[in-house]
Amino acid sequence: MVDSQPVETTPAYNAMTVELVRVDDAFHFEATGTSGVALHIDAATDIGGHNLGARPMEMLLMGLASCSAIDVILILSKQRQVIDDFRLSVEGLREKGATPAPFQKIHITYKLKGNLDPDRVKRAVDLSMDKYCSATAQLRPTAEITYSIELA
Repeated sequence: MVDSQPVETTPAYNAMTVELVRVDDAFHFEATGTSGVALHIDAATDIGGHNLGARPMEMLLMGLASCSAIDVILILSKQRQVIDDFRLSVEGLREKGATPAPFQKIHITYKLKGNLDPDRVKRAVDLSMDKYCSATAQLRPTAEITYSIELA
């Protein structure tokens, strides 16, 4: 084994483990996390993938979206706000032709319907983006993250 340095798992840390298994002879993988739920990951067809799963960089945006969505729903639920529909769309911009090509700009659009106080929704999103969302904290050092809110 090369560079076998296990992650320290003391009580000061929440340990998380992911297992990645190659499914085919190209780039299709099945990943299973601590939750036990399997996800499929694949590469673009132009490099030999088969589009049988999400791409790794798409998953980063999905993680950001779901992390913030969970925060916002928890905050609004505690405030007894009624959410009838909740959607997020995330657009990430990466430099073309660069290697590596981290996200440089990310924009999140929060789309909510229900009996909602606009000020409480904005405050919930602000709290998620500035205080609670760990995915935002991971991506913010390399990407400018902006957002907008649409209420119906």
